[in-house]
Amino acid sequence: VFWVLMCLPLPAGFRRSMRLSRRKSRAAQAPCSARCPSSCYSTLAAPYEEVVRYQRHPADRNRLIILVGPAGVGVNELRRRLIASNPREFRSAVPHTTRVQKSYEMNGREYHYVSKETFENMVYSHRMLEYGEYKGYLYGTSIDAVRTVLDEGKVCVIDLEPQ
Repeated sequence: VFWVLMCLPLPAGFRRSMRLSRRKSRAAQAPCSARCPSSCYSTLAAPYEEVVRYQRHPADRNRLIILVGPAGVGVNELRRRLIASNPREFRSAVPHTTRVQKSYEMNGREYHYVSKETFENMVYSHRMLEYGEYKGYLYGTSIDAVRTVLDEGKVCVIDLEPQ
């Protein structure tokens, strides 16, 4: 189930960087204040935010879902549960790493194992959607890995920890 927040007042200096829904919402037909005459949507005191269910048109391509949160808040668990709830619909992209492959791991299943030079070339050629360093090794998600999932007709779900 996907929910899209509507009627959110944006503080000065902020702008929306992503379009969450292509579907025309009721918000486009009438402003929030017109639908809520008691002015409960004032910027100073909004007791709740209106949400509408996102419904993807069958002709639309699947999208990437990025879950962002600091360590320990559960975005990794949320990603795992979302994929487990419907593996036919959702899948995670296989990330790249420069760390050494362990004996029980398979290249392309847990990670794409690449050299540090290859990884850095991918970063410099803007082929990495996100990347970072952990314990001296580089980890990241490539645009190609995300496209692979989307080309399979699945929704790609990744989780990120802001740095």
